Amino acid sequence: MPVRLQSVKKVLGLLGPGLITGAADDDPSGIATYSQAGAQSGYALLWTALFMLPLQIVVQESCARIGAVTGKGLARLMREHYSKPVLYIAVFLLLVANTINIGADIGALAAAAQLLLPLPLVLFSVLFTVLIILLEVLLPYRVYSRVLKWLAVSLLAYPLTALIISEPWPTILRATFLPHIELSFSFFFVITGVLGTTISPYMFFWQAAEETEEVRAQHLQRANRKPAITRRFIRNLRIDNVTGMVFSEIGTWAIIVVAATVLHSHGLTTIRTSADAARALEPLVHSFPQAGYLAKLIFATGIIGLGLLAIPVLAGSSSYALTEAFGWPEGLDRKLTKAWAFYGIIVGGTLIGLLLNFIGIDPVKALVYSAVINGMVAAPLLALIALMASNRAIMGRYRSGWLSRLLLWLTCLGMGAAALGTIATLWHP
Repeated sequence: MPVRLQSVKKVLGLLGPGLITGAADDDPSGIATYSQAGAQSGYALLWTALFMLPLQIVVQESCARIGAVTGKGLARLMREHYSKPVLYIAVFLLLVANTINIGADIGALAAAAQLLLPLPLVLFSVLFTVLIILLEVLLPYRVYSRVLKWLAVSLLAYPLTALIISEPWPTILRATFLPHIELSFSFFFVITGVLGTTISPYMFFWQAAEETEEVRAQHLQRANRKPAITRRFIRNLRIDNVTGMVFSEIGTWAIIVVAATVLHSHGLTTIRTSADAARALEPLVHSFPQAGYLAKLIFATGIIGLGLLAIPVLAGSSSYALTEAFGWPEGLDRKLTKAWAFYGIIVGGTLIGLLLNFIGIDPVKALVYSAVINGMVAAPLLALIALMASNRAIMGRYRSGWLSRLLLWLTCLGMGAAALGTIATLWHP
C-alpha cells in the first residue's frame, strides 16, 4: 500500500464518535434552522459559526473525556454524584427535546422523499421509521458506526454549492468575523435555534456514551474499575472531536451562506416547505436542463442521509440517558437479548416521534422549534457537565483545565442568555 494512502487510512481510522456527532449536528433540524437563519437575516448570522466552534469543541471534548476516563455515561455519573431530582429533571428535559426532534426529523425525511416521489407522507414516515429501527437494533455496533461515518458525506452538498456560486466574499468575510446583534424576538428566536441545534443536549449524552463503547471495543475497560486510559487515547479522542466539530461548523457556515445568497437576496425570507429549502441548492446544478429536479434530488439525498444519521443518535442518546439513570444494561455493542430495556427505549422513542407527525405538525416549523427547545434545555445540562468535568474525584488527572472550565461556563451563560432573551421578547417584542 502506498505510504500516502496508508497515512490517509490511519487518519480516517482515528475518526469515530467525534465525526459522527459533528455530522449528526447538521441534521434536518440543523439544515432547516440554518437555512431559515440565512433566508431571514442574510449573512448577518454567519459569525455564529466561527464563534460557536471553540465552544462546541470544548463542550463535546469534555463529554467525550468524561465518558472515556470514567467508562460511564453522563446520566450514570449524575446518579452517582448528584441528587436524584437533578438527574430526573435533566433526563426528562432530554427526552422531551429528543422526542420532538425525532418527530420533526422523521417528518423532514418524508417531506424530502416526497419531493422525488409523489407518495403519501404517512407511507414515507412509516418506511423510514422501520428502516431506522432495524438498522439501529439489528446491526452490530462496529458495522453500524461505519454506516454512520459514510452518511456524514451527505453534508458536502452545501460547501460545494457555496464554492460555485458567485459570492460577495468581502461582505461574507466581514459578517463571519464581526458579530451582528439585534434586540428583537425574531433575532433571539433564530439565534437560540442556531445555538440549540449546534450545541444540543442529545450530543452531550451520545458522545460520552459512544466513548465508553470505544473504550470497551479497544479492551481498555477493566472489570469494575475505571478504564486504563492512555495519553495517546486522549490525544486521538481530541483529534476525532476537533475534526468532527470543524466539519460540523463548515457545514453550518456553508448552509447559511447558500441560503443567504440564493434565498434572502431573491426575497425568500421565510422557509415554509422542504421545496423552499431545496431551492438553495439549485445553483449546484444550474447548468443542467432539469436543474430544479436535480436540486431537489441533491437536497432530498442530503436530508435523508443526515436524517438516517441523526435520528438513531437522538434515540440512542435518550436510551443511554434513561438506562443509565436507572442502572439498566445499556450499549449498542450489547446484543438485543442482553439489553432489552435499552433497545426498547430506542424503538419506543422513535415510534412516539413518528406519531407526532400524525397530529398536523408542519415539519419545517417543527424542526426550527425543536432547535429552540434544545437551546433552552442545554444551559442547565451544561452546568452539570462543567461541574463533572472539573471534579477531581470523577476525572482524576484528566479533569478540565482553567481554559476548558472558562469556555464551558461561558457557553452555559451564552445559551441561557439567548433562551432568556427569547422568552423576554415574547412579552416585549
